[in-house]
Amino acid sequence: MDIRIFKNEAEIGEAVGKLYCDFINSKPDCVLGFATGATPVPTYNYIVEQYKAGKVSFKDVKTFNLDEYCDLPKTHKNSYYTFMLENLFSKVDVNLDNVGFLDGNAADPEAESARYAADIASKGGLDIQLLGIGRNGHIAFNEPSDEFSGESHKVKLTDSTIEANSIYFDDIPMPRYAMTMGIGSIMKARKIILIATGASKAQAVKDMIKGPVTPHCPASVLQEHKDAVIFLDEAAASLL
Repeated sequence: MDIRIFKNEAEIGEAVGKLYCDFINSKPDCVLGFATGATPVPTYNYIVEQYKAGKVSFKDVKTFNLDEYCDLPKTHKNSYYTFMLENLFSKVDVNLDNVGFLDGNAADPEAESARYAADIASKGGLDIQLLGIGRNGHIAFNEPSDEFSGESHKVKLTDSTIEANSIYFDDIPMPRYAMTMGIGSIMKARKIILIATGASKAQAVKDMIKGPVTPHCPASVLQEHKDAVIFLDEAAASLL
């Protein structure tokens, strides 16, 4: 693991955003994995600034996202597809035909998982996958369990996840299930970038970096990845 510590999330956003922009410029038809939530927003803001300044183009970039809620319209304000549109895709010149997403409304989750894996493989695999980390060490919607997950799959959201995210659902009940990229799929990315900010993530960060590799802390598997870069602010790194 390559551990990099910064003062705050703004500095991380610039550093990770620059890494993405430099990579896109070196490989214009690259395949990028993105994440949702508050953690990557500073990174997306930096990328948008660079696009507006004419310093990067998404014209030939292909993208895939980690997860999507089940039983929620794709166009709903709280879908992860909408999140990516609002925070990145609508603000750059990405071709929406090159945007890959799991279908949370698929009738056959196993078939959807196979489709997604095949789609990623057909594009040459993920060059970079962006991750956040949960307080319990989860990555994507891969929660602590007795074994590491493989390819994409349907998951029942934990009570803590539902409690944390329900505040955003003021019009309908929050979904109880999601489709998520599995640990096996994530680990196939050639480069992995994980961002963690805030003191609430400090224990999970310590377990990920210093603890044993165990599915009880899903992020700990990144110890075994050949090119995992961990971006931390001082608060998230406080227990290292």
